[in-house]
Amino acid sequence: MRRQLMPALLMTVCLTVLTGILYPLAVWSASSVLFSHKASGSLIKVGGKVVGSSLLGQNFHDPKYFWPRPSAAGSDGYDGLSSGGTNLGPSNPKLIDAVKERVAAYRAANGLGPDTPVPVDAVTSSASGLDPQISVANARLQAKRVAAARGLPAGDVLALVGAHTQTRSLGILGEDGVNVLALNLALDRSGRS
Repeated sequence: MRRQLMPALLMTVCLTVLTGILYPLAVWSASSVLFSHKASGSLIKVGGKVVGSSLLGQNFHDPKYFWPRPSAAGSDGYDGLSSGGTNLGPSNPKLIDAVKERVAAYRAANGLGPDTPVPVDAVTSSASGLDPQISVANARLQAKRVAAARGLPAGDVLALVGAHTQTRSLGILGEDGVNVLALNLALDRSGRS
């Protein structure tokens, strides 16, 4: 029995050191050297203070800011410790009612007519509940409200949307999007609030 137990124990210790210590250390070291900003969480600082991460969505309620995609992460949404979607299927009455309410609220907040199509990302949460981006269509529909709340010309706000549009990864993966935190910080830097 000792002949079987010792090799098994030795193999367990070796694999624990290799996969639990050496491999993570190598990956962390390589990422810290090659992608230092991303490896440290892609944190965004304003005046030396961390205000968020470009990789995680956060909530904005004020009409002078662009609003992110709804979140189902945590009881109030946007909780990084409770990342996840609602897991409600497309025929679930709770989801259908929630989307109808969000569509009505979105149209009212942005001064849209009853027949104006509302982008899906404006009224449904994502799988993570922490998406940092919204679609370009969503941002364009919110631009009028943001411009009015800030006393800016709508064209200036739309220009900021264009300047902060991130194109598809590798030109083919995903869709163009706008990072909400980066866009809202650019609005704050524009000098009018």
